[in-house]
Amino acid sequence: MKRPINRRQFIAALPALSLAPCLGPLLGVGAGWSLAGCSGEPSSGPAQVKWDRDTDARCGMIISDKRFAAQIRDPDGKPWKFDDIGCAMFWLAQSSFNEETANTEYWVADYRTGGWIDARRAHYLPGSKSPMGYHFAALAMPEAGTVSYQEMKRTILARGK
Repeated sequence: MKRPINRRQFIAALPALSLAPCLGPLLGVGAGWSLAGCSGEPSSGPAQVKWDRDTDARCGMIISDKRFAAQIRDPDGKPWKFDDIGCAMFWLAQSSFNEETANTEYWVADYRTGGWIDARRAHYLPGSKSPMGYHFAALAMPEAGTVSYQEMKRTILARGK
């Protein structure tokens, strides 16, 4: 007769139990491909931001203001999250790739709706108080006083920080 497992044995087994849905595909297909399928993270498009928990890839600040967040998915498909478009600009300037590199995806939150828009096609409203003080809010549609991505980029990089 088998004895029931005790609490300590049950808790020790939990990590293995959480992988159970992924073990079947692992047996028949390459491990890397199967694990990617189980991660739940898409390989393109904006990644899910865990507001008030995820941190900025450049400055380390917690990402909490949905109106100013930005993301870059590098050519390898890894997402990088930022609390301000200025942090994304400087991080990108120090990377081995840029916004024109093939397979690089780049988003910024629309200041009005919070939806993700392509950062290179967005219109930027200067003067908005942003988390890191770069003072640009992104908009999907142009408004009076907005500037292009290139103009916003020149302004931020010239300012430094």
